[in-house]
Amino acid sequence: MAIASMTGFARVQARVSAGGDEQLSYTLTVKSVNHRFLDLQFRLPPGLDALEMDLRRLLKENLIRGHVDLTLSVDRTAQAKAGYNRELISGFLAAFDAAKQEHRLKGEPDLNAALRLPGALQAEDRNSTDLTALAASVLEQTVPLLQQLKAMRTREGEALEAILHGTLDRLASATASIAELRPEIEKCSQERLAQRLAAVVGPEFNQQRVLEEVAVLVDRSDISEELARMTTHIEHFRELLSAGGEAGKKLDFLLQEMNREANTLLSKTAGVSGKGTRITELGLAMKAEIEKAREQIQNVE
Repeated sequence: MAIASMTGFARVQARVSAGGDEQLSYTLTVKSVNHRFLDLQFRLPPGLDALEMDLRRLLKENLIRGHVDLTLSVDRTAQAKAGYNRELISGFLAAFDAAKQEHRLKGEPDLNAALRLPGALQAEDRNSTDLTALAASVLEQTVPLLQQLKAMRTREGEALEAILHGTLDRLASATASIAELRPEIEKCSQERLAQRLAAVVGPEFNQQRVLEEVAVLVDRSDISEELARMTTHIEHFRELLSAGGEAGKKLDFLLQEMNREANTLLSKTAGVSGKGTRITELGLAMKAEIEKAREQIQNVE
């Protein structure tokens, strides 16, 4: 089971009988982008507000996370019959006659002016039977629409997975390289500390005591635990990628832990000369790879 991206787009077009020879054609589109939660937005024509509840239920059953916009656009094959607001026009004419008589004015009402009044012209209303048939058809077409969306999100997820596996390979390689350098770095650290302590206490010093102090300091600078945890995190990351499903939040948390291990590793090896600079380079490269992975993870469902 592959991981899924939160980026996707799908569209379906269909027709539904509207009575007689007339048909309603409509386009249903859905697009999604990354989001922390499942955020659903709907754009539906007037009269179909009740359809939103059923559409919301279908989307929640099929999607886990993402900002999702669903839009329904309706067109009729036959030209809609134009109508007018009889009540509004009658009121306009009555007001015109009343003003004309009251002020003893001459003139006739301007039909063009009357029809330019807000709400004067109206398209023929759809009846409830048409809206019911349209709503049923939209719900039916939402199923293949979401299948298209999920298929695209899966393809995007496969591309993300390939990128992330490449990142994990580079992190594993850097971890192995640091592990190879670790014995030599620890030896250099021990010698450096011994020299500094000897320089401070002079020729008269308790060598055993100095070695004990050096051992404590070297133990504090030991990076074996960080390397072991980094290796474990990398393997866990691969397992989550293979498992798929709702992995985005888990992967993001795991990358935070990996970044913490890289920071600790750099802190413990700071100031070590020679091969220590190579560890610094590798540690910085690890942090860069982790940051790139975190950017990609933001789009994983």
